[in-house]
Amino acid sequence: MIRLYLGGARSGKSRHALEAATAGEAPHIFVATAQPFDAEMEERIVRHRQERGAEWQTIEAPLGLAPVLTQAQSGTILVDCCTLWLSNLMLAEHKVEAEVDTLVAALTCCPANVHLVSNEVGSGIVPNHPLGRRFRDEQGRLNQRLAGLADRVDLIIAGLPLKLKG
Repeated sequence: MIRLYLGGARSGKSRHALEAATAGEAPHIFVATAQPFDAEMEERIVRHRQERGAEWQTIEAPLGLAPVLTQAQSGTILVDCCTLWLSNLMLAEHKVEAEVDTLVAALTCCPANVHLVSNEVGSGIVPNHPLGRRFRDEQGRLNQRLAGLADRVDLIIAGLPLKLKG
């Protein structure tokens, strides 16, 4: 089972994903894609790890998301978030389309239940910088690929889930 949670910043998507995934089969694996580039992000990471509790094993995978999924045997995996993963790929100058293809292949054969958190970034203004426009476009394409693969897709707005699929 693959479930995708979409929404804007601070929409509640991570909270909804964590609640649903916590109710899933153990082991519980949290795949963190954030990188602590500054003190504020380090604090966020610590706070989020405490909120999850001891039942969650954390794997940091800012770039290597697909290998984590291919190594899973069972249980529940929560990836938070696909948006930071994409950003990391772009900043590291990886080939995004190939990486997304690899991720989709890993998701297709992963025996664990996978919960994916991703930002919906296409509802705002058009970025004024080419990299910003490329990121927005790549994020839209990634979300479409994930939504097409997912068994269920929820859009979270102002803390309220709206079921889009499943």
